[in-house]
Amino acid sequence: MEKRNSKPREKEYNETVISVNRVTKVTKGGRRLRFAATVAVGDGKGKVGLGTGKANEVQDAIKKAIQNATNNIIKLDLVENRTVSHDAIGTSGAAKVLIKPAKAGTGIIAGGSVRAVLELAGVKDIISKSLGSNTKLNTARATMAALKSQKSVEKIAELRGKSIEEILG
Repeated sequence: MEKRNSKPREKEYNETVISVNRVTKVTKGGRRLRFAATVAVGDGKGKVGLGTGKANEVQDAIKKAIQNATNNIIKLDLVENRTVSHDAIGTSGAAKVLIKPAKAGTGIIAGGSVRAVLELAGVKDIISKSLGSNTKLNTARATMAALKSQKSVEKIAELRGKSIEEILG
């Protein structure tokens, strides 16, 4: 017979709860109370995901959100393992998030859910500005959209059919 490893498995990703909302559905029998959670997960090395979950209990909602976030992981190409390669604007609903690369030592200049997503992604130097709506969920989604739109120099060279030296000038 095979012996199973009794050691608990180490967590692959760090997680941050961005928001937990109380959601009420009014029925003829009264109000039904549930909880909606938004969670960001990341490994601090360029992988990050965002997820939501709903349940009757807060803990269950957070578990569902973590599961959803791990299924929605994206991989980033960070420049020098610290910043993004170019400016980008991500949108979700009425929320817009502008992200810009920054010099070494700048740190993460961002607030709220944008900061949570960027920290989990492993970005160390970045400047961001939240434009439009400041809903936690939509600003987090807009940040993810901005990160998704990032293209590395290698990718751009491949798309244009040129060498990296030609792109960089």
